[in-house]
Amino acid sequence: MIWTIYFVILAYFILGFIGFFFINRKKEKKEAQKSWLKFITYFFIIHLLFFSIAFMPALFRIISVVIIAVGFYELFSIHSKAGYLKKPFFMLSAVIFSFLAIGFYFFTGLNSGLILYSFLILSIFDSFSQISGQLWGRTKLLPKISPHKTLEGLAGGAVVAVLSSYLLNDLVGDTFLGPVVLAFGITVFAFLGDITASYYKRKYNAKDFSRLLPGHGGFLDRFDSLIAVGAFVVVGDFVFRI
Repeated sequence: MIWTIYFVILAYFILGFIGFFFINRKKEKKEAQKSWLKFITYFFIIHLLFFSIAFMPALFRIISVVIIAVGFYELFSIHSKAGYLKKPFFMLSAVIFSFLAIGFYFFTGLNSGLILYSFLILSIFDSFSQISGQLWGRTKLLPKISPHKTLEGLAGGAVVAVLSSYLLNDLVGDTFLGPVVLAFGITVFAFLGDITASYYKRKYNAKDFSRLLPGHGGFLDRFDSLIAVGAFVVVGDFVFRI
């Protein structure tokens, strides 16, 4: 089953490649190169996480610790570069991130099928939000927080992610919310995680959390949604399975 799902994901990547081709052909050469670099980096990240979740859970837990540790570093780094301004906001952000990080860490100890399902739905939502937003996006959602987010992008990503839950439901079966409702919840918290991270950057006038990931910026630029989704799934699993 894992290999069948893997080939399904490869098919999604082919669709994403086609989407990026049409998007990048309209961009200037330098901007298009940056977009392709982001796509290639994302391809490798997805594969690393997919195979670690499916075959090496201990490695995925190690990766989660690295993500959390670097995330704390990036939060503090932006705060320090801004001259340690807005300390109450930073402290509140650090507390919120701490709770999310704890949830994300416990997420790595859940059933591997549930982890993989959550990760894939999130990845599909993230990818197709960007593609549909760049192809058809017109209506800005939160221009002062995240200028590139559009209603069309959000809707496109959510629709593809929720429909994909029917292809991936064997991973979770009769899960605590049901595959479709769970997929919808994942898209909501993925969006909230992304927007929250963007809001933090805007408060300090920062474009990216760091430059550690080519084409993406920092770890929190790439994994903000994964951390939020992981915490959501852990809480949902705990509450509905008591």
